[in-house]
Amino acid sequence: MEQNSKSAQEHDERPIVLIGMMGVGKSTIGRRLAAHIGLPFVDADEEIAHAAGMTIPEIFARYGEEGFRDGERRVIARLIEEGRKVIATGGGAFMNDQTRALILERAITIWLDADLDVLVERVSRREGRPLLEGKDPRTVLTELSAARNPVYALAPYRITSGNGPHESTVENIVETLGL
Repeated sequence: MEQNSKSAQEHDERPIVLIGMMGVGKSTIGRRLAAHIGLPFVDADEEIAHAAGMTIPEIFARYGEEGFRDGERRVIARLIEEGRKVIATGGGAFMNDQTRALILERAITIWLDADLDVLVERVSRREGRPLLEGKDPRTVLTELSAARNPVYALAPYRITSGNGPHESTVENIVETLGL
């Protein structure tokens, strides 16, 4: 666990936003973190699908990644404006300049990180990941990690999510933020 800058106490009315690669556990850990600290939880991808009236793969198929990212940016902005909660974002959300600036300025941002082997094992458990469609997960995740990790590193907090129980990661977040 690392802290890159300001303490959470300075931002205690801001939402907590989890960023990181697909498969790192943002939604699962986010739900548990929210329950642990008594805040609402919102999965940005679920909100995007609800707003669009279609699944994430359907949005990608119809509008492409660019169209999806535009809707994602608007939904995340709305979620942040709604106040204090835990928000799990999609793996690519933080790569959008406008979305990243908004998250860094208006939220407590936590980069959930994991080893490549952990990510590959986790993504193999679930279908519906458009960026992996018809591709080797290890190859895609290796390429995405190389491009995204330097950007994720802009987050003030970095917490590692390993093969152990998600509750350990939640405890690390709580301890790091002093909640």
